[in-house]
Amino acid sequence: MDTAQIVGREYHPRVIDTVLQHSLEAAGAVVIEGARASGKTMTALHAANSYVFVDDPEVQTLIEVAPRSLLNGEAPRLLDEWQIAPELWNLVRRAVDSESEPGRFILTGSALPADDITRHTGAGRFLRLRERTMSWWEKLEAPTGAVSLSDLFDGKLPPNDLAAAPDLDSVIDGILLPGFPAMITLTPGQSAARLRGYIDDLTRTDLRRIADIRHEPVVIKQLIAALARSVASEVTYKTLATDIRSVAPRINVETISNYVDLLQRLFIVEAQQPWSPALRSRARVRTSPKLHLVDPAFAAAALGAGPAQLRKDLNTLGVLFESAVIHDLSVLTSPLGGEVSHYRDSNNKEIDAIVSLPDGRWGAVEVKLGGRQFAAGAESLDAVITQIDTEKMGDPAFRLVVTGTGPILVTDSRTITAPLTALAP
Repeated sequence: MDTAQIVGREYHPRVIDTVLQHSLEAAGAVVIEGARASGKTMTALHAANSYVFVDDPEVQTLIEVAPRSLLNGEAPRLLDEWQIAPELWNLVRRAVDSESEPGRFILTGSALPADDITRHTGAGRFLRLRERTMSWWEKLEAPTGAVSLSDLFDGKLPPNDLAAAPDLDSVIDGILLPGFPAMITLTPGQSAARLRGYIDDLTRTDLRRIADIRHEPVVIKQLIAALARSVASEVTYKTLATDIRSVAPRINVETISNYVDLLQRLFIVEAQQPWSPALRSRARVRTSPKLHLVDPAFAAAALGAGPAQLRKDLNTLGVLFESAVIHDLSVLTSPLGGEVSHYRDSNNKEIDAIVSLPDGRWGAVEVKLGGRQFAAGAESLDAVITQIDTEKMGDPAFRLVVTGTGPILVTDSRTITAPLTALAP
């Protein structure tokens, strides 16, 4: 559909578009989930042939008297923000059951229903997609796409390009450019203000729509800031509780756990799960996830970190950059059905990202902010991979060091280094 006619904005193509089309060909209904303002409605409208906005006041009246009428329309039919009326789930399920034709409905939502009514009733009928905020490849006006993750899995190596190395200021600009589609054309000051407003709305309104929050918004803001300081790390709830006791002296670990769970239900927090391969050594694999916020610019806004602060604080910049890489790997591998996990063992050997595909292929990724750190990243990858039982797990399809300021290079041992700006689906 023409999004410009419906909502007044041209559609900006997304990586998820091909995933959505393939999903509509395979299932009766597709559910697109993700944080508010991540672009779900626009993506779904672009693919749909009819639509209804469930949060429209007039539609609310129809839900009370004739809910089945909302399903009438040319397929695929979009039910936007369906979770406002959870009873629509079963109506869609029955409609899908009544006809074998795929691609009947698209449902979008920015929060999981509190009672999780979808857990047992959608099997075989619905496919779920996660729409994250835009990757750097999607945000760039003229992406080069010099390093395709799909090509790397197929054994195709990129050509060397020494001129591909960005400078530090452009890396900072990329981190601070929000991946929320409505914000990518704003100035840095405007986008920072919008992100602060987003965090205000989240703490004052969004969370309270799905749960009874007994703490004031300032406590949730402090928790989000604590998460921002700890993105891409295996932070504990005990540490997070300690971080926010200046504004909530009696807060306990259980409450922190509940709040983080609510932020996950709103897709503001995403857990990067651990990878558990077969090992040659006696090391034990750590099983704690790493937590990331919805977007690196969101994390920077939670910390009050602008360009000047990040130039002076390379440690914080490095943490935000690693989170940006994990975010983009998750987006760019979605057409392949890829998952992004991490590896760490009891000997403190670790790999920042393991990208694995349903067919068992996997790639190892190390993240380094500075281009000159490439050799250290490659050495770290080699040290960990030697203790993985590749007879059982298979050899990695690729070894990649993603940098902020480095060029595109392939070593004699076929290890690739590339800046984040060069990564493509």
